[in-house]
Parts: sequence; structure tokens; C-alpha cells
Amino acid sequence: MGDGRVVVILDVAPLVRRQALLPRDHVVAPVATVETRRVPLVMVVDDSVTMRKVTGRVLERHNLEVLTAKDGIDALERMVERVPDLMLLDIEMPRMDGYELATAMKGDARLRGVPIVMITSRTGDKHRQRAFEIGVERYLGKPYQEPELMRNVYDLLGIDAGATRNE
Repeated sequence: MGDGRVVVILDVAPLVRRQALLPRDHVVAPVATVETRRVPLVMVVDDSVTMRKVTGRVLERHNLEVLTAKDGIDALERMVERVPDLMLLDIEMPRMDGYELATAMKGDARLRGVPIVMITSRTGDKHRQRAFEIGVERYLGKPYQEPELMRNVYDLLGIDAGATRNE
């Protein structure tokens, strides 16, 4: 690469041609599959870099994989490649706020099943009610307490709280 990184290039055409020349009755022994432990992916969407970092560290300490986004548009762009198992979402953000992102996700068949926890400074009943009407599963006020956050995360992911603790 121009920056000095080495990249492996695989020329697939000769492999395809070779496979085509093999006799049809040639049976390839199945390759043993290695079971890998899949770590749940949690997306943290907040315009505050501090909140993204702090929350990300909390989740990583509990052996969860973290993906972050600075607002709803950024989150949607990132979810083209990877759909998270859970989303932690702020309400007040530029470009696309939490309500708009949650509404877009619940309207998209591919993202509809992702549970959403709203974490916001807007703790009033009207905000909470609007979130639940959209389909948000949990609603926490800022600042959140780590045990309460992790209890909700584990519950929504269907994980035993003791199984991922790294103490």
C-alpha cells in the first residue's frame, strides 16, 4: 500500500479453474469447524465523546464488544456493515436524534430486533413515554449507575451476569 502496509492479494481465477478440472466424484473431506465464542456487540450512540468512551470502557470491562457512533446518521452508516446485538442511545444529538434513529430502526426489518436502551438527561414522563411508544425497551437517566446499566444490558442480551464478568 502507499502507506507502507502489506496487503495479501489472492488471485481467485486459477483456484476456480483448478476446482472446475477436478473430477465430479471427487469428494473433499469436510473441514472441522472450530467453535468460536461470539462476543455480543453493543453500539453506543451519543454525541458526547466522553459518554461514548466511559460507557464503552464499562462494557469492555464486562467482556462485550463495543462500536460507537456520534449521532443517528453515523449509527445508521455503521449498521450497514454490522448490526449490533444491543444499542445504547442518547436522545439529544445533531443531524439525527435518538427518537429519529429508534423510529428508523423499528421501521427497518434488518434492525427491528435490536433492543434499544435510551440513556438520556431527559428524564420526564413525556420523553420516557415517547421512547416506549417508538419501541425502546429500556429508559435510563444520566448519569446512570453502572450496576443498573449492566443489569439492563445483560437482561436484554439474555446473558447470565456472572458469565461475562472480568474481575
